[in-house]
Amino acid sequence: MSGPHRPDRPRHPTRVDRADRADRADRADRADRADRADRADRRPRPDPAAGSTGPLDPAGPQRRPGLSGRLGETVGSWRAALRIARREARRARGRTALVLAMIALPVLALSFVAVTYDMADLTRVEQFDQRLGAADVELRWMAENPLHQDPWGESSWAREGELVARERPASRAEVEALLPPGSRASQVSWWVPFEVRIGERTTTLDGRALDLTDPLPRSTVRLRSGRVPTATDEVAVSERAARQLGVRVGGTVAAADGSSPWRVVGVVEFPDQLGEVVALTRGGLARISRGSQDDSWLVDLPGAPDAALVERLNAHGVTVSARTPVPSGQPSDTQEPRAALPDPVAASNTVLVGGLGLLEVVLLVGPAFAVGVRRRRRDLALVAVAGGDPVHLRRIVLADGVVLGGLGAALGLLLGVSAALVGRPLVEVYVLTARSGGYRVFPAALAAIAAVAVLAGVLAALAPALTAARQDVVAGLAGRRAVPPHRRRWLVLGVVLTALGTGAAFLGAGRSNTPLVLTGLILGELGLVFATPTLIGLLAQLGRLLPPAPRIALRDASRNRSSAAPAISAVMAAVAGSVALGVYVASDDARNRAEWLPGMPPGRVLLLRADRDGTDPLPPLALVTERIRAGLGTDAVRSLAVPACVEEEQGGYCSVTPALPPEQVCPYDGESYDAAAVRRQALADPRCVPSVRMVGGFYLPTLVDDGPALGVISGAPPDEVAAATAALRAGAAVVTDPRYLANGRLTIRVTRSPAGSGPSRETTVTLPGHLLRSGLPVDRLVLSPAAAGRAGLSTRQIGYAVDTPAAPAPAQIDRLVTALRPMVAVSPEVERGPPASEQRPVLLLLAVAAGVITVGAAGVATGLAAAEGRRDLSTLAAVGASPRVRRVLSLCQAGVIAVVGSVLGIAAGLASALIILTSVNRQYAAAWPVQPPYPMVVPWQTLGVLVVVPLVAMLGAGLFTRSRLAVERRFD
Repeated sequence: MSGPHRPDRPRHPTRVDRADRADRADRADRADRADRADRADRRPRPDPAAGSTGPLDPAGPQRRPGLSGRLGETVGSWRAALRIARREARRARGRTALVLAMIALPVLALSFVAVTYDMADLTRVEQFDQRLGAADVELRWMAENPLHQDPWGESSWAREGELVARERPASRAEVEALLPPGSRASQVSWWVPFEVRIGERTTTLDGRALDLTDPLPRSTVRLRSGRVPTATDEVAVSERAARQLGVRVGGTVAAADGSSPWRVVGVVEFPDQLGEVVALTRGGLARISRGSQDDSWLVDLPGAPDAALVERLNAHGVTVSARTPVPSGQPSDTQEPRAALPDPVAASNTVLVGGLGLLEVVLLVGPAFAVGVRRRRRDLALVAVAGGDPVHLRRIVLADGVVLGGLGAALGLLLGVSAALVGRPLVEVYVLTARSGGYRVFPAALAAIAAVAVLAGVLAALAPALTAARQDVVAGLAGRRAVPPHRRRWLVLGVVLTALGTGAAFLGAGRSNTPLVLTGLILGELGLVFATPTLIGLLAQLGRLLPPAPRIALRDASRNRSSAAPAISAVMAAVAGSVALGVYVASDDARNRAEWLPGMPPGRVLLLRADRDGTDPLPPLALVTERIRAGLGTDAVRSLAVPACVEEEQGGYCSVTPALPPEQVCPYDGESYDAAAVRRQALADPRCVPSVRMVGGFYLPTLVDDGPALGVISGAPPDEVAAATAALRAGAAVVTDPRYLANGRLTIRVTRSPAGSGPSRETTVTLPGHLLRSGLPVDRLVLSPAAAGRAGLSTRQIGYAVDTPAAPAPAQIDRLVTALRPMVAVSPEVERGPPASEQRPVLLLLAVAAGVITVGAAGVATGLAAAEGRRDLSTLAAVGASPRVRRVLSLCQAGVIAVVGSVLGIAAGLASALIILTSVNRQYAAAWPVQPPYPMVVPWQTLGVLVVVPLVAMLGAGLFTRSRLAVERRFD
């Protein structure tokens, strides 16, 4: 700026001039406000004896207002506070958007689930319309004798004695003979196994057999393309079935039994099943099955079903279902009444889990309100100077929570309901696999969700409101930051709540009381939240030993505890929950894998017959061996047979088990195990400790064999198998538990249960016994044919056992099943060792959820701290700090939140898991029989993710922070 100023040309103000004017105006404004504050301080105070005055009224003493006056004053105060909150929300748009996002996201998810659930929860009329289309009633011929039914046809019971199930299929003429004149009936089989071959693999789909040329069944489907099947070799498939089969309209699908292929003539949709479904004709059903056990009749009546019709049908053993309750329907005596109220345990678990989620939202939103209060401390101080008391200040801050909570709830509900309505077709196809009912929005649930969202906003603003009510008015007017001392009572309260929560979780785990465990976790989490500010203060004292950037970050966290403590607590809560659940899941998986025992030696193959009744003779062993040799490269094939009773052929049940000798029976009953001394005696008694564990793999029942199959299924060495084979051929029975043998004799128990209402009959037979000492340590009984005959048992073949050198590949098994299909339908079972862990996705999901919350909380707290510390950054720039200081400082601020929260969360999670597992193990040790304990397994995969997450948060804060330091004020 050089050269003389020419008065005839107006000079444009420079940036320095504008800054100087703004600075002078700001100083003048501050001086004027300070003068008004000083005059307010010198104003004479009202005499308490003369009566109180209004908080904002400078008039003299007046009469204390009554109830209506106080109510009006409260309403007016809240109205003013809400107006201030609305204005502040418009002014601080960034912070408002942040709070709205954190409140609206869970509201969006919950409202989406609520609306989707309400639409998917079909009424009885909607269920009937989807399943039965235009039919008036659905009939099921259940029994040969008369029965009673409930009003909806869901349950039935005999009028006298027991129901005699109808085995003979009913014809259309028989059904229509029971109906009024003019009625029309059509038979539908709702489920039949439809087996096809895709390449070398056999696949089973759900099939429905119905006559789609009849308008009555035709109303139950929607034809998407093509036409309905009419011939016995024609089918119509759903869209998902067409994709799985890789076929279009006009294509063919190979039948699993090698017969003529199926021709796909159309694509249909069943509203109640959008999965892989195939529609067959009634003639096509005869190709693959003798009948269906899920048959019903769709009936078109000339009028509404009356009591006489229902009574006539029930007298013939036919149940009736309709859109409305049928006449003469009776409440079921055999069915438990449905509870009008939800399960209290499930309801309490839902409430407690929802409380944990609400606490997490409050902790995440709390820092934004805390920063908002600090940035408005001068405005709040002016309210106090004008006569506002702490109640008014709290209401002003709480109004922020009400306004933002309400806005977040409205935004979340709008987005959630819209997403549920727009995404309904996708949810129906990919989640529900069924069409939903009418368009509904579940108003009661949405109102509850909105109320919880507003409550979350108010709770998040509660701590900042209490802080605002206690702030120093003079410091607020002067623009100084006065950090209130942290009271020791919060630390004491935190320690007490943590101790109570630990004890409650320990007690709940010992009693298997999930609500009590969740209550303990909530109390412990609250205790850690209350103790976190004190911990931050202790960590800040270590900042003297650190470089400038981390020292400033720790100092800011200590000075701004009202915003840093909730963020750290949110990270801690998320990480603690993830670690505790991860440890429990990993420990349960390790326990299950340790207890798993194979039913056969690994690599062996069972081919079990898959026909319906299992009475047809199996093909010759030599022919089956030839096909197995070609498919698996081995000829070690043995027949498998089980003992059978006459009762089984008549629809009853028969079981054969070994019986312990009297001297081997445990002398302690279940009631006496409640005493600790009795439990110790039982643990020391070998008769009470099983020597053989249960099978974790495929279970084999009692077998009948004379030796050839024993080596395949037992895995015993050849000399043991030879000795056991000799005993079987001599008419003995083989067991693997030595307790069942007494002087070389074995007692078996045969229980026969008839199909009717007669009592079960139990007989015992004593046979020569042999102990198989080696092989798999599973409880197994093998009878010789002679021993089965002495017990009055017959023999029934169930399949084949194949001794393979290694476990065959799935493709080999599919080819073998296909090769055997013309002779016999078999279901393969391959022993491949312990199953793979299914918990890894769960552990990763827990870690990712905790990681997202950690990064989000660290980012929110870092952004708020950066906005609050702009003057500090300007001061650093003035004293010569490098522009990179801001980036490094943001990185350190994120590190304080993420690292401290993650470390506390990991420690709290491990401690919680240890307490719970210890308590559960103590409970298992006190029970009888003694259960194996849970090992303490740390999910290192989850911990690894949680250790990397703070580094990701720090790196993100460093990358998304500008290096250039902001200039708050220019001095010329």
